[in-house]
Amino acid sequence: MIHLSLPVPTDRPLDVLCLGAHADDIEIGCGGTILTLTASRAVHVRWIVFSAADERADEAARSAERFLSGAVESTVETHSFRDGYLPHERGPVKDELAAIAADYGHRGGPDVIFTHDEADLHQDHALIGALTRETFRDHLILGYEIPKKDGGLHTPNVSSPLSEAAVHEKIGLLMGGFPSQHSKPWFTPELFLGLMRLRGMECSSPSGYAEGFHARKVVLDA
Repeated sequence: MIHLSLPVPTDRPLDVLCLGAHADDIEIGCGGTILTLTASRAVHVRWIVFSAADERADEAARSAERFLSGAVESTVETHSFRDGYLPHERGPVKDELAAIAADYGHRGGPDVIFTHDEADLHQDHALIGALTRETFRDHLILGYEIPKKDGGLHTPNVSSPLSEAAVHEKIGLLMGGFPSQHSKPWFTPELFLGLMRLRGMECSSPSGYAEGFHARKVVLDA
C-alpha cells in the first residue's frame, strides 16, 4: 500500500472545504477524518450543507460547530434546497457552488475538498459530487461514502485510518447531534462502526478503523 499525505502549508492553515447534501452527511462521510485533521495541525474549514431547513438546519449548525471545535478557524453555512429534489434545482445549486469557488478568489481554492462520491445512488448526493468536480476542476477532491438502503457502496481507492479515540468521538457527536434521526432504523452506532471497521480492515489501519474515499484524479508532486 502507498502512503500519501495532504499538503502541509508553512505560511497558513490547511484549507479544507466540506460539502454535504443534507444535515449529517459530512459527519457520517468524513467526520472522523475532520476530527483527526483539526487535532493534528492548523486547519481552516468551510462547512456547507445544501438541504437543511427548520430543525435540520439547527442540528446541522450545532453539529458542525462541535466537529470543528479544534479548527483554528471555521465557517458553517446551511441552505434550504428541497430534500430529494436537488437534481431538479441543478441550476441554482450549480450557481451556489460557483459562488463558493469565487469566494476563494486569487487564493485558488481549498487544499482539499470533501464531498459526496459521484457514484452514490442517492440523487442529491450524486449531484453534489458531480457539481463539485465540474466547479473545482484543479483541486484534490475526496468523495466520501454514505451507507443507505439503496446500497451502492463500492471499494474506495483512498483510505483515512482513524484512531479509536477519533472513531468514538465521531460516533458520540453524531448520535448526540441528530436526535431527529434516531427513529430511523439505519441511524445506529453499529452501522457507522461497521463501515469504519470494514474500511479499516481493507487498509490495515493500526486501530482497525478508517474512512474510505473516492478520488477521480490525483497528481503526485515528486
